[in-house]
Amino acid sequence: MSASLATVSYLGAAILFILCLGGLSNQETARRGNFYGMLGMTIAVLATVFGPRVAALGLPWIIAAMIVGGAIGFYLARVVKMTQMPELVAFMHSLVGLAACLVGFASYVDTSIAYTGAEKAIHEIEIYVGILIGAVTFSGSVIAFGKLSGKIGGKPLLLPGRHLVNLVGLLVVIWFGYAFLQAETVQAGMTPLIVMTVIALLFGIHMVMAIGGADMPVVVSMLNSYSGWAAAATGFMLSNDLLIVTGALVGSSGAILSYIMCNAMNRNFLSVIAGGFGSDGGAPKAAGGGAAQPAGEVSPILAGETAELLREAKSVIIVPGYGMAVAQAQHTVFEITRLLRAKGVNVRFAIHPVAGRMPGHMNVLLAEAKVPYDIVMEMDEINDDFPQTDVVMVIGANDIVNPAAQEDPASPIAGMPVLEVWNARTTIVMKRSMASGYAGVDNPLFYKDNNRMLFGDAKKMLDEVLGALKA
Repeated sequence: MSASLATVSYLGAAILFILCLGGLSNQETARRGNFYGMLGMTIAVLATVFGPRVAALGLPWIIAAMIVGGAIGFYLARVVKMTQMPELVAFMHSLVGLAACLVGFASYVDTSIAYTGAEKAIHEIEIYVGILIGAVTFSGSVIAFGKLSGKIGGKPLLLPGRHLVNLVGLLVVIWFGYAFLQAETVQAGMTPLIVMTVIALLFGIHMVMAIGGADMPVVVSMLNSYSGWAAAATGFMLSNDLLIVTGALVGSSGAILSYIMCNAMNRNFLSVIAGGFGSDGGAPKAAGGGAAQPAGEVSPILAGETAELLREAKSVIIVPGYGMAVAQAQHTVFEITRLLRAKGVNVRFAIHPVAGRMPGHMNVLLAEAKVPYDIVMEMDEINDDFPQTDVVMVIGANDIVNPAAQEDPASPIAGMPVLEVWNARTTIVMKRSMASGYAGVDNPLFYKDNNRMLFGDAKKMLDEVLGALKA
């Protein structure tokens, strides 16, 4: 393939990637967006493999590596469950970061002698920044994978003087960056490069370990942005325009999504990075300046009684949370929805922007269960409708329906926009126990007069509700 044809192919792939992002912005066009992305990536890979920069002798090795990588990807796509998507996404981000680090070191060893003067300095800055971003992305994503998969606890690890530690680390990175640029040989420059890489890896670990479980959806989005910038830095190192454009698209879109999700939690990006929700492990605050502990008793309800309330309702709103994902209850939820709609009940779904463990987690699960897109509503679209709703079913959600965000100024989640489910005539909260959510705070919703608690595994309880509705 000639250089001009490869350039045209890259341009076409870049356009397809832009169309992909546009398609993914809406549920109805998401499949088409995915197709555009797959087609663009296929064109990009073929243009790279058969382009003028790959020697014929290297083709067998590249094709062999693609076969191995493709087989691993195909295997993961077959065996990973929808409920495991968050940790899979974090795992993929870590691979992008690792690739950026490896390409950076290889580029420094192979090409540093080919540049002189200002060109050499620019190239080495690209390498240094690329490895820095890649190392932070790699180690941070590994920790995120551990937290999302339950291998690492969700409670944040807040070290004493952690901000000072981060500042000192940044200053050390800058100092070694100066030493790296002043190095006259590859051997002399390798030491500061390795030291910076180790510091960046430690920073990625420290950064994500300090973030509580409630902020993990923002972290996944943030790491997605980091992986994009790491890819863009790799593009600069390799002088590959497509990598630069694609990385910038992913990085900027991830940053925008992180900003949107932070707004949905009434938090700024820096407060998320500094560590926050979940730091108290759910323990009630002491009197005198702490969050008030909800008082009252809960009112349990049985599956048969739940079915009766749903049968008599004219309007029902279902609020899914991570508990639904864990129980894999989305298909039963759809069967209940289909049955109620056949009886003339107006059933809709309310989705909070940070429900679940990654952006759009609940939307993906509901789409898998074939829930119609037109009844899946965002928080801003449906919050005003709760006062006119007969029954709200909260399935495994907690913090996103916590009235303390509005009623208790001392609460850690004070000011966070939430789904105002308590304004409905009756709310039914499905949970395994009275344990607090990821934010580590109690939920006054459980004790309200119009709330009922349906305890048990979401899938088992919903199956019982479905059986009672069919009876």
